[in-house]
Amino acid sequence: MHISEGVLSGQVLLSGAALTAAGTYLGFKKLDYDQIAQVGILSSAFFIASLIHVNIGPSSTHLILNGLLGIILGWAAFPAILVALILQALFFQFGGITTLGVNTLNMALPAVVCYYLFSPLLNKKPLIVSTAGFACGFLAVFLAAIMLALSLLFTDESFLEVAWLVIMTHIPVMIIEGIITCFCIQFLKKVHPALLNNAIKMI
Repeated sequence: MHISEGVLSGQVLLSGAALTAAGTYLGFKKLDYDQIAQVGILSSAFFIASLIHVNIGPSSTHLILNGLLGIILGWAAFPAILVALILQALFFQFGGITTLGVNTLNMALPAVVCYYLFSPLLNKKPLIVSTAGFACGFLAVFLAAIMLALSLLFTDESFLEVAWLVIMTHIPVMIIEGIITCFCIQFLKKVHPALLNNAIKMI
């Protein structure tokens, strides 16, 4: 879900950069020293998941895992995603340097939204936890696709068809991400519940 160089207007690029800077600042401010290794591992997972992608016009579709990052890291998802996107832009030319702000915002802000929506449900009954895990993965990608579409529309209304294409082609990804996030949350609940308990305490 990377937006390529030379697509967005200057106003959209500057707005995305400013909001990402603010989100990253909050992420570092709320980041505990004990979380650094955890953030690094999840940033690596995001980096790997995004490597296999299919190009769609000025964007692309691939696994994202931003819902999983969000529900575990909260605001720390901003620096985690930003670092992964920088490496992808430098090593593989996915997205670009000028679009880093917008691309990070489009993926990290939905992660934070899902953190606040679903983290309080992690200490509920197993069925509720599983449902929350699926909804988190699904909604994070849905919101990211909506934000990407809005980024294109705020640049030029002629991108309307591409914006709809981006949303529609990500529907299978939303379902897959929901399933993956659900299984990951269930697995962590069994083998490392403290990780999820920390997420609940940060609310």
